[in-house]
Amino acid sequence: MAKVKYYYDSETLSYRKIKRNKSTTFKYVAVFLTAAALFGFLMVFIASQYIESPKERQMARELQNMELQYELINKRMDDAIAALENVEERDNAIYRLYFEANPIPTEQRRAGFGGINRYKKYEGFDNSKLIAESNKRLDILEKAIVVQSKSLDEIAKLAEDKEKFLEAIPAIQPISNENMTRMASGYGYRTDPFTKVRKFHYGMDFTAPRGTPIYASGDGVITRADSQSTGYGNHIRIDHGYGYISLYGHLYKYNVKVNQRVKRGDLIGFVGSTGRSEAPHLHYEVFKDGERINPINFYYGNLSAEEYDILLRKASLENQSLD
Repeated sequence: MAKVKYYYDSETLSYRKIKRNKSTTFKYVAVFLTAAALFGFLMVFIASQYIESPKERQMARELQNMELQYELINKRMDDAIAALENVEERDNAIYRLYFEANPIPTEQRRAGFGGINRYKKYEGFDNSKLIAESNKRLDILEKAIVVQSKSLDEIAKLAEDKEKFLEAIPAIQPISNENMTRMASGYGYRTDPFTKVRKFHYGMDFTAPRGTPIYASGDGVITRADSQSTGYGNHIRIDHGYGYISLYGHLYKYNVKVNQRVKRGDLIGFVGSTGRSEAPHLHYEVFKDGERINPINFYYGNLSAEEYDILLRKASLENQSLD
């Protein structure tokens, strides 16, 4: 039940009931509602400035987690860049140097991206700089990895070519030390056994009994196995590629045919004394780009340092050749 209010009327000296008309009631209600609305708005404004809503707290946590993730990603990129730089250093200082390839300049490995702004889509956010910088570093890292990958592909090809080259070079003594009587004559001026005149001897003579095995000094293809070259008698020529050819003279018989492919160490023939020869021996020559060169430089494949030193001293003696 609503309370009834009275006021004291001094003229009549009595209490009278307060009567409230509708306009006054509406005015009071309007004032109350306006004040309440203003108060509520003020409280909401204050709360929005100083008190976070559950949704805002959730978004703040997500933003904080995102910043942490970007920091972790940048740390991992630092580690990846450090590892890649180590590979790049070895690539330039070891691999490419060994295979005689030009190093890749840093400018090429770390080149950015010119032209249009690739990171414009990241602008306008609270962490635009962080996001854009992270994506930029990631792009540069990806490009550097692509450059390094192509470089390693090139190194692999160079290594394959180098391996074929090393296998092809005539790098072993064509007669084993166990079967060889002695190294009779080396490369250089020697006394001719028939004319007794001093002339240049273009190969090395290895004395050995007739029928001693002769081995290919490097991988290659048999280009000749005949007696149609003056002075050499039965002889074999192997084309090793890369400008190298080896020649084996005065053979007793062959163990190969023309166009046959041989590997280093394959048995190709047997020692004899055919052609212009004074005694059973192997006359061995090496050609590079059509020029005869000293075979003494090509025995690193099967001789120890001590054996090579002994062979070198014997080959340097100016004595009489056997052919």
